Amino acid sequence: MTSEKTSEQKTSLPIPVVKSPAQIWWDNFQILFIALILALLIRVFVAEPRFIPSDSMVPTLEVGDRLVVEKVSYRLHPPEVGDIIVFDPPPQLQSLGFAKDQAFIKRIIATSGQTVHVLNGKVYVNNQALTEPYIAAPPNYLLEPVKVPPGQFFVMGDNRPNSNDSHVWGFLPSQNIIGRAMLRFYPFDRVGRVK
Repeated sequence: MTSEKTSEQKTSLPIPVVKSPAQIWWDNFQILFIALILALLIRVFVAEPRFIPSDSMVPTLEVGDRLVVEKVSYRLHPPEVGDIIVFDPPPQLQSLGFAKDQAFIKRIIATSGQTVHVLNGKVYVNNQALTEPYIAAPPNYLLEPVKVPPGQFFVMGDNRPNSNDSHVWGFLPSQNIIGRAMLRFYPFDRVGRVK
């Protein structure tokens, strides 16, 4: 009796489910659709890739660099001095013909309530000269003291003599900030954290 049960168990294998081509197509479509939605949500709320089109951030970032811009940290804490940020152009740049979605990238130099001025090739915040080992060259212009209004930032490019930044067009409203440049992923020989 025992041997009969064993032989019956060996012969009763599950029958594989055969899907029709339409079912296979539908399953693949659902997977692709979910992946697309996840990619879109990540891009809108978490991080997105960006391309550097100009030399305004040389030597920190070069033309053609590709970055990951993260969008989460500024929901947890405000942007800080020294952060490299990507932002939509403020109204004063849009009035000069820049598209609303033409992103810029600069470094935060001063936050609300701080006073900035430029004198003799040095940037001063609250009358203290900044130590800036990251710049390409010192600024070749003069900027009278300006106080950053509430909810705004003073931003500059690391290539000071060749940057369209706050010394030209004024303050950056916080709502224009897209996110913080976090990681360079191309070119491969310069992959690493952006500082």
